[in-house]
Amino acid sequence: MTYDRLVCANCAAPVSEGRCPVCRANRERLQQEGPFGGLNPMALIALLAVLIAAVALLAHQTA
Repeated sequence: MTYDRLVCANCAAPVSEGRCPVCRANRERLQQEGPFGGLNPMALIALLAVLIAAVALLAHQTA
């Protein structure tokens, strides 16, 4: 999820504006997530399934 749609529970402003310390801390935390931090769990599961299928296919071809 991107932080531009999140609303802060502390000040009720968009987190992307960073009006309060809570907004700024959460905005910083969301920006520091890795390359897969923005993906939802289903996308990660699908990516893992594709990776497993590719490895199985390669193992089957070399056998």
